[in-house]
Amino acid sequence: MASPQIETALHNARALILADLTARDVADAAIVSLVEDAVTHRRWWLEQWPDGSEFVLGLIAQDVQDALLESYGRWPLCAACAAEDDPHALGVEPELGADPHWVCGKKGVVVAPVGGLS
Repeated sequence: MASPQIETALHNARALILADLTARDVADAAIVSLVEDAVTHRRWWLEQWPDGSEFVLGLIAQDVQDALLESYGRWPLCAACAAEDDPHALGVEPELGADPHWVCGKKGVVVAPVGGLS
């Protein structure tokens, strides 16, 4: 059984990713299942490396992004660039670090913390 620290990190990550999916109106049952798959995968990863708890939010965000690319398309789209008819997905930075944010790679600006999309 995973430690309370691991479970807390995973539950927090799940909640923040679901908040972003809901904010962008893509949190249907199939997509929520992709989140659950990512959380399950990262539970194993954290059991192997418990000190990685602060990195798990960004990793799950990237896992969900990758899974959505195959089944849904690019997500989350950069709202500012989409308005300029230049649709592209936001990236997660840092790729492996604490306090991950959604970033527009084209303009080099932080859009929102992971879990804070509107």
